[in-house]
Amino acid sequence: MKTLKITSKIIAIILAALTVLTFAACDAANEDMEFSGEDGGILNSNPNGNPNYNYGVIPEGSVSVEGADENLTGEVGDDELEMMPDEDDGASASKPQSPTFAENPFVNTADNNTSTFSADVDTASYSYFRKLINLGYGIEELKYSGAAFRAEEFINYFDYNVSEPAEGQLFGVEHTLYPCPWNQENLLLRVSLQAEKADVSAGNNLVFLIDVSGSMSSQDKLPLLKRAFSYLVSNLTENDVVSIVTYSGKEAVVLDGAEGQKSEAIMNAINGLVASGSTNGEAGLTRAYQLAEEHYIEGGNNRIIMASDGDLNVGISSASELTNYIENKRDAGIYLSVLGFGTGNYRDANMEALADNGNGVYYYIDGESEAEKVFGTDILGTLYTVAEDVKLQIEFNSNAVESYRLIGYENRVMNNEDFENDAKDAGEVGSSHQVTVCYEIKPKAQAVIEDVYATLRVRYKNIGEPISMLNEYEIGRNDVAETDEDYEFISCVIETVMILHDSKYIEGIDIADIYGRLEKMDLSDYPEREEFRTLIGRISRDD
Repeated sequence: MKTLKITSKIIAIILAALTVLTFAACDAANEDMEFSGEDGGILNSNPNGNPNYNYGVIPEGSVSVEGADENLTGEVGDDELEMMPDEDDGASASKPQSPTFAENPFVNTADNNTSTFSADVDTASYSYFRKLINLGYGIEELKYSGAAFRAEEFINYFDYNVSEPAEGQLFGVEHTLYPCPWNQENLLLRVSLQAEKADVSAGNNLVFLIDVSGSMSSQDKLPLLKRAFSYLVSNLTENDVVSIVTYSGKEAVVLDGAEGQKSEAIMNAINGLVASGSTNGEAGLTRAYQLAEEHYIEGGNNRIIMASDGDLNVGISSASELTNYIENKRDAGIYLSVLGFGTGNYRDANMEALADNGNGVYYYIDGESEAEKVFGTDILGTLYTVAEDVKLQIEFNSNAVESYRLIGYENRVMNNEDFENDAKDAGEVGSSHQVTVCYEIKPKAQAVIEDVYATLRVRYKNIGEPISMLNEYEIGRNDVAETDEDYEFISCVIETVMILHDSKYIEGIDIADIYGRLEKMDLSDYPEREEFRTLIGRISRDD
C-alpha cells in the first residue's frame, strides 16, 4: 500500500513539473509544429469556431507502474525516488490542476431554441483514456488530462441498438427521452444514427504516410504501427492499390502503387521500416497526395492514412495555409485519416485537426486489440465514407423545454445558419458507422405534456454530390422511456467523462458509484462494455 501511495505521489510531482515545462515550452512547440498562423489556432483545430471550446494538455511521458507493460513505460530514477517526502513526515506533493475545459453550457430556449453541430465518429480520446489507465494512471491524474477526453468520442466508441436504415434511406434513426440519471428533474435525450453498409466494389487507393522519426522508436509506436497495418493489409484485394511514403528528416517513397493482394510484399516494406532522425512532415504529406492522385480510382476510396505520434513539423508556413492545402485535396476526392500512437510528446489536438480538415477519421491505437478493431472488425467504416458533410440540428419546442445543453461536440458546434449552407464543411460518416448524441434537457413546469419536445433534422450529401439531402423527425412524449440497457450503460459513460472534466453539472456521484452500477449490468454480450467496466473498476479503487 505504501508503494502505491509513493507511486501516486511520483506521478503527481512529475505531472506538476511537466505542467510548468509544457507552458514554458509552448512557443517552442508551436514553432516546431509550424501550425500557428494568422488564425492563431493549431491547424484550425476548432474548425467551427465554438468560443466555449478549449484544448487540454495531454501529460507527456510515462512512469513505471507496477503491473504495467514494461515496454510501454519509462523508468523513475533513484534520484526521483529520493526527492519524494516520506509518507509520515507530513509533506505532500502539490496536486496538479486540470487545464480549463469549457463544457457546452445550458441554453435557454427563449434565447435560442436551436442547436446545430457537425457529426463526429472519432474515437481517439477513449483509446487514450484506456492507455493511461493501463499505464497505471489514477483518477486524479486522469482529471489532469480531462480536457483531452472528448465526450462524443467516449460515447461513439460503443455501439448501441439502432434500427438499420429503411429501404431508400441512408440512416436508421433512434431518438429516446429518459430521466436524467444525475439530475432527476431533467431529461436525457439520446439520438442515434445508423449508417448503411457501403458498396466496396470500386476498390481502395491507399497511401500509408508513416512517421519514422526517432521519436517513433518505442514499442508502442512504430512496432505497434507495423502490427496495426498487418490487419489492414490482410483485408485488401486485387481491386486495391497501396503506396507507402515515410518521413523523418526527409521523405521517401517505399512502395509505389502495389497491388493490394500482394500482402507479403506490402508487409515486407512496412516491417523493414526503422525509426531515426528528426521530424519533417511537409515533404511526406505533399508526396503522399501526389501518389494518391497518380493512382486515383474513380468512384473508389482514395485515402491517405497518416500514422504518427503527432510530434511533427509539417513545414507549411501557417495554419491557414495547411488547412487550405488539405481542404483542396479533400474537395478533389482524396481523404486524410489519422492514426495516433504512443505517449510522451503526443499532439492530440493536431492529430484530430488533420483528420477533421481532411474529411477523415481519427483513431488512437493503444494496443493490438484496438488495431484489430479499427482495421479488422470496423474495416468498412474505417475506409469507406457513405455520407459527407453530415450536420445535425435540433429545434426544441420552447413550450415544452426551458433549456438544454449538448453533451460533448464542443469543437463541432456550428452556427445555426450554416446548417443549410452546403458550402460549409461538416463531418463524414463511414459504412455501418453509428453517430450518437445526447442532450440534457430541463423541461418546463407544466400540467399538460406537449406532444412534441423537439424536431431533429439530419442533413448530408451523398458521395460526390454538391447538394445536401434533408430528413426530419419529431421527438415527443411517445419517445419517453423509463430505462433500457443502452441507457444504463451510456449514462455511465457520460458521467465518467463529466467526472474527468470536473463538470459543474454533476454532484454527489463519483467513480465508485459508476462502477457499482456497472457491476449490476449483464454485459456478457458486449465485450467492449465489459472492458469499460474493468477500467472503471481499476480507477474506482483509488477514488
